[in-house]
Amino acid sequence: MNNGILIGQYVPSDSFIHRLDPRTKIMTIFFFVIFVFFANSTLSYAWLTLFALTVTFATKIRFIFILKGLTPVWFLIVFTFLLHLFVTKEGTVLIEAFALKIYSGAIIQGVAISFRFFLLILVTSLLTLTTTPIEITDAIESLLHPLKKIKFPVHELALMMSISLRFIPTLMQETEKISKAQASRGVDFRTGPLKDRIQAVVPLLVPLFVSAFKRAEELAMAMEARGYQGGEGRTKLRELKMETIDIISLITFAVVILVLFFLRT
Repeated sequence: MNNGILIGQYVPSDSFIHRLDPRTKIMTIFFFVIFVFFANSTLSYAWLTLFALTVTFATKIRFIFILKGLTPVWFLIVFTFLLHLFVTKEGTVLIEAFALKIYSGAIIQGVAISFRFFLLILVTSLLTLTTTPIEITDAIESLLHPLKKIKFPVHELALMMSISLRFIPTLMQETEKISKAQASRGVDFRTGPLKDRIQAVVPLLVPLFVSAFKRAEELAMAMEARGYQGGEGRTKLRELKMETIDIISLITFAVVILVLFFLRT
């Protein structure tokens, strides 16, 4: 298991988060993504952080492993914060150097948006860490089942999303192997002018795309050889069923959202 890759990776465990119905987890994460934008005070952010950390530790997955997996995201979080420093012109001027002015509102808004981004990535990553691709496929298909009445290809959409999540770690590992192979042949990705580094990426992208198309073709041939004809008439080995723990979890999350609105200013 590659510790540098988090998205799309499943980590087996015996936690109650793993045992939850995948539909419960998807609905909880979906509404968390929406309601995290309603936080507008220190207490509301602290409350959402407490909820996110509680769920994270409840998965029984090493927290250091999750933080390492979020390493590629830190660049985007820091970039988001710095962008607000240069763009936002609200509040009083705190720092003035040459033509650069940093306002108090820029720091507050930058921290808030960056922290929202971190919470979103952390919580959404828990879905793939605690749920197998097959469970995600079945859950999405079940939640979107009413759309079948308007001839929407629910099963095909769920299958595509599941395959995409499944192949993210595979492509990342393939990228790492190719980059090491190219570096051993003298290709430098880290130093030199920006133009040279962009040109050095080409020997990395070409074999990566070739490998991705090859894997896609092999998967299509394997599905065709096994008689795959879409979702019509297909049965499932494990039927999804809401248990008492799922109802309790949804009620608990509803309480968390009510407290969030109470803590807003």
